[in-house]
Amino acid sequence: MSARTAGTDRPDRPVLRIAGSGPRELGLDRGRQARAGIARAWSVYEKLFETVAAQRGRTVDVRAHAERTVEATRAWAPELVEEMAGVAEGAGIPFWTVAALNARTEILAEAGAPRTGECSTLVRTGPGAGRFAGGQCWDWHEELADAWHVQTVAGGPHAFAGITEHGILAKIGVNDAGVGVLFNILGHDADGAAGVPVHLVARRVLGAAGSFAEAVGMIAGAPVSASTVLTVVTADRAASVELSPAGTAVVEPDEGGWLVRTNHFLAPALAAGELRGRREPETYDRWRLLGGRVAGRGGPDTREELAALLTAHAADGAEVCCHAPADGALGTRWATLATVALDPAGRRTAVHAGGPCTAGAADAWTEVSVPGGE
Repeated sequence: MSARTAGTDRPDRPVLRIAGSGPRELGLDRGRQARAGIARAWSVYEKLFETVAAQRGRTVDVRAHAERTVEATRAWAPELVEEMAGVAEGAGIPFWTVAALNARTEILAEAGAPRTGECSTLVRTGPGAGRFAGGQCWDWHEELADAWHVQTVAGGPHAFAGITEHGILAKIGVNDAGVGVLFNILGHDADGAAGVPVHLVARRVLGAAGSFAEAVGMIAGAPVSASTVLTVVTADRAASVELSPAGTAVVEPDEGGWLVRTNHFLAPALAAGELRGRREPETYDRWRLLGGRVAGRGGPDTREELAALLTAHAADGAEVCCHAPADGALGTRWATLATVALDPAGRRTAVHAGGPCTAGAADAWTEVSVPGGE
């Protein structure tokens, strides 16, 4: 089965076809397939945790924080702990390192990480929506540019397809019920590393939510300790669920059917504790620029149209498409590592390895369909 509907697979962008009869077996398969990639990812994250904490004059006990998130996850969704244990066994590494990878957002919050150049998301639903109902830039550290993969996962209540980092169970994608998830990190004064990791919330939604309402309820009920916004998108509905230790809020599309998300809270009650926007106000610039671009227009029908909407650099007024500087220390070199488009009706995810400004050609994209819907 080809991972791409046009062109050939990129040799530097693996597609993992993960399958198993249960959580442990899914984890084992992931660990075995991604063993080398997990080791590379961990070698960077181990340094990143230490570097970011030192920049803030702090130290961070990564193992202790990871183990606390495991206990929170065990109480909320024990099958995810079993799956992580399978990853550790399959990859031949300690369980707590897999837990730390999945809790990387929470551990970085403890370390005091600045989040310059994070993700930007566009979603359009309702009359005038295009086939690709939502998509985003995924911005992260350039040093981790080879530490992620495209994936399909089959073996739980719902199969899904999308992208994630090596060793992390899920991030962005769509499942066989047509429920899609997009992902933007937020920041709140109360953030830390004691609750369920936000990446594991995304994993549970993709693997277990059979409807829009079920997905929104699942996210809103997650006992998290770090902030994020998960945007749920189906063929006909969308909403962003803002999560933080201070509470949750559901943000609906605007009157034109658009949801524009960057890296600050939109719900007034949660915005009172805003951290990310105070540290790096460029999130508001990206939000305003994208909002102006999509006002009054229909949704994108193609991946290339979505990429064009997301293509904006500093000279345009905001750096939606992020490029790392040629030099700089670990923790300061941000880049758009992937551009992702979701087609919930078609149960497929399209992924470009890089920023939207280089995603114009049809053979620049890898498309994966949810297992069973191909």
